[in-house]
Parts: sequence; structure tokens; C-alpha cells
Amino acid sequence: MDTTKIPIDLILERMAEDAEKAQQRASRASDVLLSELNYQLGSTPYEIVYEEDRVKVKHYFRNENAETRLKAPLLVVYALINRETMLDLQPDRSVVKTFLQEGIDLYMVDWGYPTRKDRFLTIDDHVNGYMNNIVDFIRKKHNVPKINLMGICMGGTFSVMYAAQHPEKIKNLITTVTPSNFDTDKGLLHVWMKDIDTDRMIRTFGNIPGDLMNFGFLLLNPARLMIDKYVGFMENMDNRDFVENFVRMERWIFDSPDVPGETFRQFVEDCYKRNLLIQSKMRLDGKLVDLKKLTMPLLNFFGQYDHLVPPEACNQLTQAIGSRDAEDVCLETGHIGIYVSSKFQRQFAPRIARWLKERDRDETDAPVAMSQPVSGKKDPAVKNRAKPGRSAAKKKNPAKPARVKKKAAGTRKSTHRAPSGKNKLSLIQRIADAI
Repeated sequence: MDTTKIPIDLILERMAEDAEKAQQRASRASDVLLSELNYQLGSTPYEIVYEEDRVKVKHYFRNENAETRLKAPLLVVYALINRETMLDLQPDRSVVKTFLQEGIDLYMVDWGYPTRKDRFLTIDDHVNGYMNNIVDFIRKKHNVPKINLMGICMGGTFSVMYAAQHPEKIKNLITTVTPSNFDTDKGLLHVWMKDIDTDRMIRTFGNIPGDLMNFGFLLLNPARLMIDKYVGFMENMDNRDFVENFVRMERWIFDSPDVPGETFRQFVEDCYKRNLLIQSKMRLDGKLVDLKKLTMPLLNFFGQYDHLVPPEACNQLTQAIGSRDAEDVCLETGHIGIYVSSKFQRQFAPRIARWLKERDRDETDAPVAMSQPVSGKKDPAVKNRAKPGRSAAKKKNPAKPARVKKKAAGTRKSTHRAPSGKNKLSLIQRIADAI
């Protein structure tokens, strides 16, 4: 019987080649990791135009040479968890830069880092206090009766609440990965939150630590978020662009401010456990949040593979509001892939700009008349202070195509967009899509 001969010389030759390649790759990786890396976040220039307690407002200067410049400014409200720098994470994938190039006058809320004195701040303090003061400041600065409002994640939920209680101040509303219906078991986070003991957590920590919440988010998908991405880093650590983008993402993920204790309690109890918002039964300082008062145009983005805010938590909003101009846009990506993926950048920020331009007609309302004094900061040395637990407003007496559902003239219809390309996503992009 013939026996198979093993070509020892060929095996040894292949092993030698692999060893040489590994040595070359290790040398390149060493050069990359030991060199100066550019991992700066939020590189687009801005100025701080308003401050109140820990809260600041960034103003980005639009491109005055843009073909079309929007009349109404846009205020972006990020979540209290993580940082608004997600929208300006990478120089070549920046939602902020796209907005500016499209002629949008952009403002963004920086919630800052809560301290012990912020423990007793409620949702009402954030919505009818800080947000209302900021909106009035921008309205007065631009002399317009209404502004455009965009909310992201928890900030989107705050924006829905604000627009429902102050519809006369909001021209157009944009919500992205915004939970509004919490009666779902599709996301593990929704399952956990329904059984969490908020009283015990607040007694223990006061403000809820950002590191604790980050650990919980990692446990939602540990294989991908705690193993796969670091294996991917080892495989690509000789690629400078990959390493820089990886470090930027890590810096953003682990830059997590604490959440004021009473705000966390109310959000969990009223939203996750009692699901009051989508039923128009939620109250802020005794005042009802009636979603039928959302009569302005609404554009609602969410991700099909979002494990933090699944589609079922987002896709009921357009049916609950009073506006006849409302759209659902489902992108086949994850929670932050919408903002950092080069593929979905083309389907997200430019679409928002076009949507706003279509609705940027002149208002017939009277010029701005402030019934309440606006607390703004024109002198950087001056800050307005709000007492913990009390509203600042009271203090002042003031890949595949996106699937689109549109609600217009009392009916709903679906439209489809052609794919922009079938280029293979890089590993870092796939990670971003997943989380």
C-alpha cells in the first residue's frame, strides 16, 4: 500500500515565510503604537455661548458658502449617558461637519459631569429648566419664534417631552435611536430595567456612576464588546488609521458622566416600568406630557440591530403624536453605527439636512416675545445657577437601503431608497454598527 509522503521541506518553507511576515507585522505595529497618534475627539471648532451650572452649549459655525443655508438654527440634545462628541468622533465621519457643510447653524448641549449637589435634579429640571432656558436663549439670539430640535437616545426622549410641553417653540423635531415605548422585551436592557431596585441604587451611590452603567452595557453583548473588538485590534494594530479610530472609540465609550440620581429614578420608574410616555400619561412637575401636542413635523430614526434601543421601543412614536407630517426611518445598523459608519453617514446626516431644508419656510408667527427672562451667557465669566432639585425655569419664572415609513395626510406609506454601495465594511465599522 502506498503511503502519503509529507513534504517536510514545503512545510518548513511555509513556516519560515509566516514567521517572517509576523516579524514584519510586529515591527510595523511597534512603529504605529510607539509613534504619536491622532486620537482627538470633537475636532470641529466651536464656541461656548451659554453656561448654567454644569451645562454648556456649543455653537458650531456653519459654512456660509453653502448652497442653501437654513434660517432656523438646530439644537442637538444628547443623552446624559456618554458624551455628545460621538457626533464629531472622526475627522472623516463627522455628523457635525456634514451639518455645517449643509448650511445648518448648529448648537449642541454639553451636559457636563454631575456632582453630588446634582443628585436631586429631576427630568423636569433638565427639560423645563436647562433645555427651556437654552431654547429661549437661541430663539432670542436669532430673533426667531421657533427652532429645530434634534434629540439622541435619552436626549431624544427629553426632546419629545420638551416639544410636547412647548410646541410653540419647536419648528421641526428629529429623534434618533430614541426610546418612547418601553413595553417591550426585545432588548435585554428593557428586561433588566423592569426589575431594577432604583431606591437601593440611589441610596448606595447618590448619582448613578457612569462606569457602572458602562459595565452593564458591556454585559448586554459581552462576546462582541469585550472579546471580538480586542481580537480585531490585535489583527489590525499595524494599521495606523485603524488604531487611531479604535482609540477614539474607546475614549468615547469610557467617557461616561454619572446620571443624577432622581433623574435616573424617574426615567426607570415612569418610563421603563410604567411606560407612561407613549400613553401620554407622564407628568413633569404635575404637567401632562401629551404627545398629541406634537403637531410639528417629525423625523424618527432607529437602528434595526440596536441592542440598547430596539426598533420596538422607537417605532410607535409617529402613531402617537398629533402631527400629520411624520416619518419612521429604520437603518440596518446598531446603536451608534448611525453616527460613525461611513456607509450610514450618507443615509443619515445628509437626509436630515434635506428634510430640514424642505421645511425651512418662513414662519408667519409674530417675532419672538419672551414671556420669561432668558438666562444666557454672553460674558464667559458669568454663570447662571440653578438650585439642585428645583427647575431652572421656575427659578427664573421662565449596506441595505433604509426602510422608511411616512405618515402624511392621515395615512402611512412606505418608500425605499437604493443602496449606496456594497463595499465590505471594515472591522472597526462592523463593531460600530453592532454597538
